[in-house]
Amino acid sequence: MSEFIRTSVDERGIATLLIDRPERRNAMSFAMLGSFIEAVGALGADPAVRVLIVTGGDQGSFCAGTDLSDLNSVPGKERGLRGSAREGGRWWPLLKCPKPVIAAVDGAAVGMGAEFTSQCDVRIATPRARFAWNFVHRGLVPDTGAGTWLLPRLLGPQRALQLLYSGRFLSAEEALEIGYVGAVVAPEDLLAAARAEAETFLRGSPFALTRIKALVYEGLERSAAAHMEAHTAALRECFDSDDHAEGVASFLEKRDPRFTGT
Repeated sequence: MSEFIRTSVDERGIATLLIDRPERRNAMSFAMLGSFIEAVGALGADPAVRVLIVTGGDQGSFCAGTDLSDLNSVPGKERGLRGSAREGGRWWPLLKCPKPVIAAVDGAAVGMGAEFTSQCDVRIATPRARFAWNFVHRGLVPDTGAGTWLLPRLLGPQRALQLLYSGRFLSAEEALEIGYVGAVVAPEDLLAAARAEAETFLRGSPFALTRIKALVYEGLERSAAAHMEAHTAALRECFDSDDHAEGVASFLEKRDPRFTGT
């Protein structure tokens, strides 16, 4: 694991992934990106993890995108892609993570950093947060594909294209106004706010949460008929699960549920 990608998991199952390279405003080198993808995959597969928070270790910076000095070390015509189109976990690791993912954004999320925020399920920001999909300024399309597939679904095609065409910064205030972030809090309150959000998710069944996330994202590309096929299959799995039995029993017994994710 890269020294710049650090993870921790608390006793309640809230994991934190810290992008921590302050001297480069948390810009991603090739090695860091590999470690980031590996770390997200490991946390997603860990049964002890219930929710993942992704944040930047450098105060005032979330992720400045790809390290262009690293990128420049390999000519574009000789540069390979990070994986095939079918390797979704290498392009959209946060979306493919089966656990709820919260972005805690302080400062700039630029390029790949902005893409990472789009891949998260919930975004909380500080007034210093700002987002830019500035790929056109580098002669590129959004590098993970999130900007051209997820962003129009989050904001609508017109707003997404305005941001993609111009490469301009989206302020925290505007991001809140258009619903890209769910809350804006003081920098010193950011991680506490992200944890408070995560704790509301801990009340739910991990078995159900995993299936809800898959149904929502996979439903964006399916017909209604295909979605209902997937929905009824997931509902049947829930009916058969220990979590469902525990959810009903805890309600009848007037106590908090003790979900196991099975």
